[in-house]
Amino acid sequence: MVLLAVGACSMSKSAAPPPAAAQTPATVQLPPSKELYTTIARLDSAMFAAFNRHDTEQLQTFFAEDLEFYHDKGGLADFRKTMKGFRSLFEQNKTTGLNRQLVPGSLEVYPIPGYGAVDAHLHRFCHVENGKDDCGTFKNMMVWRLKDGQWKVTRVVSYDHGH
Repeated sequence: MVLLAVGACSMSKSAAPPPAAAQTPATVQLPPSKELYTTIARLDSAMFAAFNRHDTEQLQTFFAEDLEFYHDKGGLADFRKTMKGFRSLFEQNKTTGLNRQLVPGSLEVYPIPGYGAVDAHLHRFCHVENGKDDCGTFKNMMVWRLKDGQWKVTRVVSYDHGH
């Protein structure tokens, strides 16, 4: 099973913009940290709205073709394997209310000069199993690349799923 991870809340831990001497190259213009935080939070919200609708077509638009998805139970998956995992997960949970919610206040966003941003957060996944809600809160980190005006997730690390 492949679980996903991205962020979307509180501004309390956003990072300051890089000093003038360390400004991002002209090819990638990063917004100031408040704007960066808002951008990543908005993308996270849209990504998981697609996840919660089980809309694989929309969901895949948030991920880069060179995606690497690291999961502490499922191992490493590329873009193709991750999308296949989402389709399978959605098929298995057609009527169970499978959904992901960002844990309020857990989103942290930091710029990666010349590349994009990283976000770290907690999220709660729930589905119905054997007639009962089965929920868990997990840790996640995502690396977002800004390229040609488009933000895409290139790396996901999903962990703390218990062993």
